[in-house]
Amino acid sequence: MFSFLNKSSKPVQRDLSFIGVDMHSHLLPGLDDGAVTMQETLHYFKRMKLWGYRKCIVTPHIFSGVYNNSPQNILPVYEKVKQELIIAEIDIEIEVAAEYMLDDSFMELLNRNEQILCFGDRYVLIEMPFAAPSPYIESAIFNLILKGYTPILAHPERYSYYFENLAYYSRLIDMGCFFQVNMLSLSGYYGKNVKKIATTLINNNMVTFIGTDLHHLSHANAIKALTVTKEFYKIVGKIQLKNNAL
Repeated sequence: MFSFLNKSSKPVQRDLSFIGVDMHSHLLPGLDDGAVTMQETLHYFKRMKLWGYRKCIVTPHIFSGVYNNSPQNILPVYEKVKQELIIAEIDIEIEVAAEYMLDDSFMELLNRNEQILCFGDRYVLIEMPFAAPSPYIESAIFNLILKGYTPILAHPERYSYYFENLAYYSRLIDMGCFFQVNMLSLSGYYGKNVKKIATTLINNNMVTFIGTDLHHLSHANAIKALTVTKEFYKIVGKIQLKNNAL
């Protein structure tokens, strides 16, 4: 899976095959703040394959007024990317879902029983603003579960308003919500406090999934650097990951 040189303590193999499936990325071109062109998209998938992933679940933002995406405009782009991967002979499986902002529009979507882009065992990736918690977080979790979905909260370690409230993280899990940490949170990419909370959540067995949340080249380069550190594998090894079952 991966190995290290004893004398230098430097890793000699970059391998994320033990994760197997990435379930959070923004690699469909032109839909959000992720990949812009098809060329970029194919470049990132090549790198994902080299890192050891066998499958990538792409999750473009759906955020009313910012990224006005829907299944109607996401799915055709997804189908085009699948065709281009075949032409480029990039042997990686892809699946499409979305990352839903918990706002008025999402709650209306739920109430109208509209199509929700989910993956695996009807998992739905949800997120909140970084500035303040969504007032819909608990009702969204409740209603998603009621409708047969399983919510996954994206990058809970980046919501600074919960940093001093580990009990509330526990409450969300008790309600039936899973947590997904960003890989780069474990490197300090988003700051020391984010890394600290991510590690705390992992040490308290509160994390089920890990995702790249890959948007752009700086993310890709930072992930490459992270995969050659012993600390990363040590921390991730504590998680009972469900990625590979997707």
